[in-house]
Amino acid sequence: MIAVTGARELRNLIQEFVRSYANQPGTKNWWRDPLLATARIDERFDVLPNIASDDHLLPTDLLPGARSLIVFFIPFTKELIEENTIGPFPCRNWGLAYEATNELIGLICERIKNVLAVQGYMSAITPATHNFDEIKLMAKWSHKHLAHLSGLGRIGMNAQLITPAGCAGRLGSLVTEADLGDAPLVTEDELCLHKRGEECLECFDRCPIQALGEEGIDRQKCWERLKYNLENTEQLVGLQDSTHVCGKCVVGLPCSYSTCISEIFRHSLSSRKRSQHGAP
Repeated sequence: MIAVTGARELRNLIQEFVRSYANQPGTKNWWRDPLLATARIDERFDVLPNIASDDHLLPTDLLPGARSLIVFFIPFTKELIEENTIGPFPCRNWGLAYEATNELIGLICERIKNVLAVQGYMSAITPATHNFDEIKLMAKWSHKHLAHLSGLGRIGMNAQLITPAGCAGRLGSLVTEADLGDAPLVTEDELCLHKRGEECLECFDRCPIQALGEEGIDRQKCWERLKYNLENTEQLVGLQDSTHVCGKCVVGLPCSYSTCISEIFRHSLSSRKRSQHGAP
């Protein structure tokens, strides 16, 4: 069994796991390669009750001896993302991918937990979804905010996490006694074009019920739409009772597949290199 000492081994572990899982007979491959970041449990997480739910758990609430957070993102395929851009309601495959990915997230968490247990470290996991208060519509364990603080990505104007592989996908996380160190994938303050001072806000136009605004997301409006989609659209007939999906705010965007500022980074790097060599 693989010996895990840090993020590199974990990234290899879950990449191989997802690829192997997707190749099983009868399994539809909805996924690109996953991303993963680790973070030491320190004072940065004390801000969680201020930026997320006021009763948000701290990592040590899940596991008193926790020393590291592991958070990962499983991006959807471009084909699935493009299919869900059509019309005001989610396509059936979006709902099927949601269900399959939630199951996959649980399996990945268990796999990591078992690997670390062999090395003598306890871990604690939480569900991929529906761990929220249905009155406040906020989670006591927000994978999104944990991922933001850990450097897996940054939260955009669509209220979703933008990662190096975009924002269309699913998140999972767990805490462990193992000291895995800090291994962020993102160090920029913002990845959202609008938050970086660029013109965008395409996610506002993508939302079919105008639940997004400069002040954030109207959670109640969004939740009512998710319930409506499950109960009233033919696309989602027969899916699980917890398949509350839409996904319109993460498709058809500059940040759907990547950070959307990759070109800006490349241009900036190229300009610096030309400057260093005296080129115009």
